[in-house]
Amino acid sequence: PPATPMGTYVEAARVGKLMFLAGHGECPVTVTGKVGATLTTEQGAASAERVGLCMLATLKRELGSLDRVKRFVRVQGLVNATPDFTQHPQVVNGFSNLMVLAFGDAGKAPRAAVGVASLPMNIPVEIEAVVELK
Repeated sequence: PPATPMGTYVEAARVGKLMFLAGHGECPVTVTGKVGATLTTEQGAASAERVGLCMLATLKRELGSLDRVKRFVRVQGLVNATPDFTQHPQVVNGFSNLMVLAFGDAGKAPRAAVGVASLPMNIPVEIEAVVELK
């Protein structure tokens, strides 16, 4: 099931043919910690994949069917990482690989994968996206 907002915001907002998706973590949260300290790159990538599953659940709730997704337009991945960690793209690949599995080339998008000092509830990965609709 999709997550519920942790604050005063909505998880998705449609503007014309674009769906803006708020930052998602895993739902439910199964892993916490900092990549490069308590979590490996592979564990971070697995968390990013679970974030993708949560985002797909939100999209399905909002659209009724994932068949309405035309393509991913933009992805921003935030990785809760140590200052010396440098494999942020490999972590966010967990999300991107899932979207390519689900949507083919339409799941590939311009993206940022950056490290941050902390994330809510000490989650390892938070991802937001913009999706074009059919």
